[in-house]
Amino acid sequence: MNIALTHTAEECPPRRRFTAKDIGRMIDAGVLGEKEPIELIEGDIVVMAAKGYAHELIKNAISIAVARALPVGMTMGVEMTVQFGDATILEPDVSVFKKSSLIKSDANFCQIASGELLLAIEVASSSLGYDKGLKAQLYARHRVQEFWVIDANARKTWVHTGPSGDGWSSIVERDPNQTLTTPALAGFVLKLADID
Repeated sequence: MNIALTHTAEECPPRRRFTAKDIGRMIDAGVLGEKEPIELIEGDIVVMAAKGYAHELIKNAISIAVARALPVGMTMGVEMTVQFGDATILEPDVSVFKKSSLIKSDANFCQIASGELLLAIEVASSSLGYDKGLKAQLYARHRVQEFWVIDANARKTWVHTGPSGDGWSSIVERDPNQTLTTPALAGFVLKLADID
């Protein structure tokens, strides 16, 4: 396996840059578990934190509301591993897309064509800055139509729309008592304050 080395800063030693195919081979060889909580962020393996009570409560309520609103021809993924490119594999808490958009990548992961992931939701309790920063850039770069970051503790939501390059043309903050809706799902309505 040939792995390119990259440097993060002058004071840091070189690090290995991985690809989606490398991750697939590591899973096949038993180096990584298939259910191990990792993401591949521009070639770096990132271990995801264990999910606490607030995260699971919000994620489960959103998953149920999304499932109820799905029209014919649409589907959703809950913590579905999605390959966005050779060096990027993410696992949004909830994703919404047309059934016909889902394909198998060369590395044997789920892949959704650029621009065809209609909604990606990340629920954060300890990773809020990471999700609003680097992950928001990655979702924009891969033209996800709408991206939500939900603070599981404060129950605030940042709704990102209009992906362009590494940014978004609109980011709107919603408080827990404001109704969340999305053009991806006409029947979806939810207030985070109502979740108990």
